[in-house]
Amino acid sequence: MEFIDLKSQYQASRELINARIAAVLDHGQYILGPEVAELEARLAAYTGARHCVTVASGTEALLISLMALGIRPGDEVITTPFSFIATAEVIVLLGALPVFVDIDPATCNIAPGLIEEAITPRTRAIMPVSLYGQPADMTEINAIATRHGLAVIEDGAQSFGATYRGRKSCNLSTVGCTSFFPSKPLGCYGDGGALFTSDDALAAAAREIRVHGQSRRYVHTRVGVGGRMDTLQCAIVLAKLERFDWELAQRQRVADGYEALLSGRVQLVGQARDRTSAFGQYTVVVEERERVQAELHAAGIPTAVHYPVPMHLQPAYAHLSRADACPIASIMAARVLSLPMSPFLEDGEARQVAQSLLRAVRVPIPAAELASEPV
Repeated sequence: MEFIDLKSQYQASRELINARIAAVLDHGQYILGPEVAELEARLAAYTGARHCVTVASGTEALLISLMALGIRPGDEVITTPFSFIATAEVIVLLGALPVFVDIDPATCNIAPGLIEEAITPRTRAIMPVSLYGQPADMTEINAIATRHGLAVIEDGAQSFGATYRGRKSCNLSTVGCTSFFPSKPLGCYGDGGALFTSDDALAAAAREIRVHGQSRRYVHTRVGVGGRMDTLQCAIVLAKLERFDWELAQRQRVADGYEALLSGRVQLVGQARDRTSAFGQYTVVVEERERVQAELHAAGIPTAVHYPVPMHLQPAYAHLSRADACPIASIMAARVLSLPMSPFLEDGEARQVAQSLLRAVRVPIPAAELASEPV
């Protein structure tokens, strides 16, 4: 069993992917070729944002967004401690200070009720993360930002394709960012990312920043980076986009299967009713995680932990806040466990995963459910 089944995904879209790659090899425009503009137009239309700017990675999307917003040394950006390190990393790289706000124990997303008390005169932005594929409480976060004149950057690296109150993730705030890392819901075969905004000035700034701050060739009007997404990777995402909605539906099918067997027996990361998830990960909360993982591994079930050490306890960032500043994040970091999630996971495989987990956490399985267990 694969934790993320990229091989089956390729086989399902093999002809489309190969044709797209061949077209790039034929025209030879490997940097900012026509597929880049095509993908940006398609993704902007998909999200409803006015602009999409493709970049070299999800990390670059966050960094370029902060640069376009004018974040400078000494500024503060409020964010969650419970995410991949890139969320804080880009803030620190600009000389700004990440201010960690604890998470909601139900969803593991940033707790909006704790944000306002963290705002100071130096606060410039709020960066919520749509963790595991589910958007954070963006209405409340945007309202706080409006009251205080702050920008909001959604880190949607795991949530592209998800919705929040009828709107697509990455079009929920000032700027939305996503990643096309291969394991993401919509991924390429290398690295890539995109930022989304309906602010014309921010989009123009981001386009200049991604090419070393150039407004035109060899005219550098701002500080920038080499942050372009290459044409081949854009071509691959264009091919995968053709089946993306089907894949999202299949991810939901797998998640529904897990929930049907696990709800009320194992603590699940909560899914709010006013939003959907892209299920970049399907995550549960368990005690004795190492033992549970070992038993699942022995049963042939791959697992992962996202994330075992919250950012405020990471060695490079521990000096930025107190060790006890975010107790819920610390608790969840010791207990979360991600299960296999793929559009190509069969119902019987999902049932095998769920029943193996129930055994590992010592929850009895009714005989009627065991009767349906695959041989």
